[in-house]
Amino acid sequence: MSSEFLPFSRPSISREAIEEVVACLESGWITTGPRVKKFEEALKTYLGAPQALALSSATAGLHLALLALDLKPGDEVITTPMTFAATLNTIVLAGGRPVLVDVEPHTYNMDMQRVASALTPRTRAVVPVHFAGLPVDLDPLYALAKKHGLRIIEDAAHAIGAEYRGKRIGSFGDTQVFSFHPNKNMTTGEGGCVTTRDDALAGKMALLRFHGMDREAWDRFGKKGNQHYEIVTPGFKYNMMDIQAALGLHQLPALDGFIARRTELALRYQKLLRDRPQWTLPQSPGFAHRHAWHLYTPLINPEAAGMDRDALMVGLKERNIGTGLHYRAVHLYPYYRDRYGFQRGDFPNAETVSDRIVSLPLFPAMTEADQDRVIGAMDDLFRRG
Repeated sequence: MSSEFLPFSRPSISREAIEEVVACLESGWITTGPRVKKFEEALKTYLGAPQALALSSATAGLHLALLALDLKPGDEVITTPMTFAATLNTIVLAGGRPVLVDVEPHTYNMDMQRVASALTPRTRAVVPVHFAGLPVDLDPLYALAKKHGLRIIEDAAHAIGAEYRGKRIGSFGDTQVFSFHPNKNMTTGEGGCVTTRDDALAGKMALLRFHGMDREAWDRFGKKGNQHYEIVTPGFKYNMMDIQAALGLHQLPALDGFIARRTELALRYQKLLRDRPQWTLPQSPGFAHRHAWHLYTPLINPEAAGMDRDALMVGLKERNIGTGLHYRAVHLYPYYRDRYGFQRGDFPNAETVSDRIVSLPLFPAMTEADQDRVIGAMDDLFRRG
């Protein structure tokens, strides 16, 4: 057994990015400033989006995008139970009521055929989640939104660089939210961004992200700046720092290479595990797409494996191999169960995924030898099981 711990994720930070951070620190301008502006322009170019706002996190982006819709008490927002809690938390914090629909059993994405049946006169928006970097089927969703006058806020936290029918996520549609957390495909330490084609929505979010102030720090403290500003609305402190953008300016050009390597490793997992009865592997949809492979998440088959998912994770950890749990179905958490009356049995596909899913190690610097070590450790556990 190797004595070196293999994490389930590890960011790839270049020497140039480190030097950019040092240069940022030495410049004396470390909060929101010229590097954030440059990073936002780079994001607009890469994503093909007319508006991109850099933020402190994707959670901040979801919160601002939902707040900008001016939800009223009783307004409903449809989303999936198979997501990180931030997706539902921000709906609640923005004043909405989360309405859930079950997922497809093999892609773990929201089942588009179930969305129409969940609509009510109070439905204001739908928040699909591109799970693990696999795009949801957006054409029928946007057709439904157009028919019923709904807003679509894509939780694309996993999906920077993903493509749907030849179009990059962020280059079309309504509004998208991306994450730059350290375990994502690219990172700014913490951070995220929102893209949108709605200038009015972008304007609202820009005000809300920094105290409701009509002038950013760079406009006030620069040589040509003016210290006077107005508070137009109560806002938050959701701005990205230049220190973070310094990383992002070098991560973004490397992103396609990161995704290419993730894809190689994910497809190798698919090949190595496909004949093992202990696993049910994630499947691809029939439409054209580019999977960003933020996560590789098979489902363990406990009877064939001789153990459940949690026992597997413990066994791999004892063998110095890290894993992730993405995710427990959100409707089973106490707050959502007690507040909204959700219970086990409401969304059987999501619950099956939730009980059996595990994220295996996947990151650009991972080697095939690392991957073979993961496979070998699992095989050893299954034999003992």
